Amino acid sequence: MVSRVRVWLNRTYAENVFFMDQLRSNPQGRPVEIHATHGDPDSPVLAAADTAELEPEGLSPAAYVEYALDQCRRRGVDVFVPRLHQAAVAAHRADFAAAGTALLAPPAEAVRVFEDKVTAYEAVEALGVPVPPYHRARNADQLLAAVEELEAAGHTVCFKPAAGAGGVGFRVVTRAPFSLAHLSGFPGPYVPLDLVVAALRGAGEPVDWLVMPRLAEPEVSVDCLTGPDGRVRMAVGRTKNGRRRGFTLHPSVIEPARRIAEGFGLHYLTNIQFRMFGDEPVLMDVNTRPAGGLHQLSLCGLNAPWAAVRLALGEDPGELRPQRLGQDYAVVSGPRPVRPVSLPYQRPDAAAGSAASAAPAVRPASTGSPLAV
Repeated sequence: MVSRVRVWLNRTYAENVFFMDQLRSNPQGRPVEIHATHGDPDSPVLAAADTAELEPEGLSPAAYVEYALDQCRRRGVDVFVPRLHQAAVAAHRADFAAAGTALLAPPAEAVRVFEDKVTAYEAVEALGVPVPPYHRARNADQLLAAVEELEAAGHTVCFKPAAGAGGVGFRVVTRAPFSLAHLSGFPGPYVPLDLVVAALRGAGEPVDWLVMPRLAEPEVSVDCLTGPDGRVRMAVGRTKNGRRRGFTLHPSVIEPARRIAEGFGLHYLTNIQFRMFGDEPVLMDVNTRPAGGLHQLSLCGLNAPWAAVRLALGEDPGELRPQRLGQDYAVVSGPRPVRPVSLPYQRPDAAAGSAASAAPAVRPASTGSPLAV
């Protein structure tokens, strides 16, 4: 009888419902049970999992590690895919191994290099991978100096938090004064420089921003799968140019991605992003976790999540090569279920008063009660 695999995903992105789908549809037909935890009771990953819990809020990294170890022991987790507090969890790999759980995450020291974008650029430059011009700004004077230097070289300037993910805090600097033009249409990323400077001077506290040229499309996200032995098993680029998406194996992005994955020991699933600086692709960001769009590689005939789980279990899936690159495509969102909740209203066609069909209430993890699905 083929043994089942128990996988846990913590506070992962909503798109990783597709990650879960791919684990269940693995080509070996091996049974997979998925546990999910999240801070948002309406995350679709909770509804998609076999068992789920709400995570307690406000835990320190050290306390979260203890919480995670308890989850692994109680749930019999074989493979843990951490996103929240990834570095702290990875630093306790031996403790998780003692609990019978393999971590699908790079070593803690590799994760920490890429938690700070400026530190990451410095490290990657030393490896010989091209990066754009960049500055760290902690106050208004440093921001102004960086903007003036980059603008003098003919660049449109942007900034974002040195530690951040998902494009949160990304803004593009403009010299145009604030006007009705900034209030028409949908909100955009452009902010007048004088307002940013005034906000910084009035804040009375430092910021930590990466200031750099705004890089041009196409954007290429290279999904890498690297074994604990440091050998890359997969490197495939997903291209993005406006709405249009596609795939590439072009050496100008695949080779530097491989160099980064191997050079820093970025084991298991990572995502390395490039954009254009003039005619040259340069590094934009490194994510030490599976990308939200990883499932799109299924259009190439690849099941990267399952291959990564096999690696974490000590099996070798071999080289993952695209069976096809296929035609360009667009991403279209669709509905996914969320957990039922008690609402102040009910649809006229909804069954009323049926205790047997009522869903269990969502309760915090501190109660120890699973959200069975």
